Amino acid sequence: MRQLLTLILLLYSLALRSQTEFVPKGDNLIAEGIPPVPLSIVSELEKYTESRSTRFCAWHPKDVSMIVSTRGVNTAQLFGVNSPGAKLIEITDLEEPVRNALYEPVNGDYFLFLQDTGGNEFDQIFRYDVPGGKITRLTNGNKVQNSFPVWNNKGNLIAYTSTKRNGADRDIYIMDPMDSSTNKLLLERNGGGWGVRDWSPDDRFLLISEFVSRTESHYYLLEVGSGVLTKITPEYEGDAYFSQGEFDAEGKGIYLITDVNSDFERVAYMDLASGKVQYLSQEIPWNVSEIEISKECDKLAFMTNEAGVSNLYMIELPGGTPQKLDILPTGVSGGMKFHNNGTELALSINSARSPTDVYVYDLSTGLLTQWTESPMGGMNPEELSVPELVKWISFDGLEISGFIYRPDAGRFTGRRPVIIDVHGGPEGQSRPVYLGFQNYYINELGIAVIYPNVRGSSGYGKKFLDLDNGMNRENSVRDIGALLDWISQQPDLDPERVMVTGGSYGGYMALAVSVHYTDRIRCAVDVVGISNFNTFLKNTESYRRDLRRVEYGDERDPEMYEFLEKISPLNNAGKIRNPILIVQGSNDPRVPRTEAEQMKDRIMQSGGKVWYLEAKDEGHGFAKKSNADYLRYVTVAFVKEFLLGGK
Repeated sequence: MRQLLTLILLLYSLALRSQTEFVPKGDNLIAEGIPPVPLSIVSELEKYTESRSTRFCAWHPKDVSMIVSTRGVNTAQLFGVNSPGAKLIEITDLEEPVRNALYEPVNGDYFLFLQDTGGNEFDQIFRYDVPGGKITRLTNGNKVQNSFPVWNNKGNLIAYTSTKRNGADRDIYIMDPMDSSTNKLLLERNGGGWGVRDWSPDDRFLLISEFVSRTESHYYLLEVGSGVLTKITPEYEGDAYFSQGEFDAEGKGIYLITDVNSDFERVAYMDLASGKVQYLSQEIPWNVSEIEISKECDKLAFMTNEAGVSNLYMIELPGGTPQKLDILPTGVSGGMKFHNNGTELALSINSARSPTDVYVYDLSTGLLTQWTESPMGGMNPEELSVPELVKWISFDGLEISGFIYRPDAGRFTGRRPVIIDVHGGPEGQSRPVYLGFQNYYINELGIAVIYPNVRGSSGYGKKFLDLDNGMNRENSVRDIGALLDWISQQPDLDPERVMVTGGSYGGYMALAVSVHYTDRIRCAVDVVGISNFNTFLKNTESYRRDLRRVEYGDERDPEMYEFLEKISPLNNAGKIRNPILIVQGSNDPRVPRTEAEQMKDRIMQSGGKVWYLEAKDEGHGFAKKSNADYLRYVTVAFVKEFLLGGK
């Protein structure tokens, strides 16, 4: 099927090339104000659009083989890998993306995966039988979101959360995946932040989390038989965050990540009988981003985020001290999982000069072995820019940092144009990663790309994380104003040619910078961004609404409503004089298409310049390669005309 589809696409492409000098637009795309895109851009970008990333999904419980996710023809799909460097064996070939898998933990006779439709994020749970390849849908319901399941130790039940009851609240369910009729509502909950973390060794209890905000969460024990829920973090109200979490071998305590009594998130062990917490990584002044415990609970691996760079540590349990393993390249790693043999640890590794690939660390030999090698589409790793950590002082004296990817000074002389790319979240973080397509801007157009971590970004402690909340929202926008000042002071950067872009919350930032600093930037690109926090909170999916109110403010409070109206880019569109490209997915459950549509209309009413692109079969970003490629072509045309062209 893949070969036939590839051939059809090739023939279609050749036919179109003979008929037109412009890139054809699919019927699934809505484009307004966008001029025809020259076909020459396709060949210019060819090697920058063909690289792929490969991520680890699951170990087979018996064999030393794994499932990974990488792009098939048009979307991410599942593949099997039997040994290091072996050919990827296609498992799924579906229209919609598949990015995860979870083997039945005893024999590996089948695995489970999640899939939504058109990017709507209403994930359903499916079972894939091995062998045979039969796919069975296990959950049902229109506009219902189901979480990734957690297996019990016997391998006959899964626990997961679902919004099935009312579309807003996440309740706890259990099910035998071999018989979906066994699906059982275990516990009703109010709110959209509930999750299942782990089963106790005897399968009597579930470890349950309640996410309130990026700085507040709570943990509970749920007795499966009785449905009794017991809070195990009662003394930590408000400013305390807990994440991940796994039981120890006896079920007497849990290993988790928390920022209790610290500005940073640390590995900790909580004794369930006494509630006492012991910190295991207190000597490391950085956030712990991930933990993974071996099946026998005798080893704990954890990953730190040190100024954006990942480092790997290992602890022998119980009672050991962290030992740093200097085996990772400078970049970002994660997705760790021990094999059942307890000696092999899989992880996904990404660096500026290589896309994400799967590696395995062998504890018995100390060797790190690469299992997959993702194609780079013809890009030469040695020609890719290595990011540099830069810092600047904001309006209030706060130090802000970010990463800059500079073009080759030998090829591109003079002061170079700049793209500022703001991450989403807003609690996200820009890190020194492989840029893929965006290397085109650096290598071919000589543009410097800066990824700032404004206040409110994660990775720098919870005090920094809270600095943009509520009435402080626009202080993060002023951090970009300070970055514009810093750019003007750099001898190799051109302050007269700056573009701001971002996705989701980063899209809001692109719009807000266009309001406040329109005379200091050439243009902006808003991808699935918020244009008015009040309308956003009204229209975002109900299971997200209360969680977002904690970050952005509760619009039901008249004072906050008035403030959010005041700072809304939508209500300040008349101040924007720089051209804007607005990008949206029709099925976006997070930032609804109305945010993009109303901003587009308001800018046009104010006499501004706007290009608008919407995909009918996408959600919070473009996941299908055909759509993503067209967006790239449009964005490059926009950059050439407005950033590099005349003002």
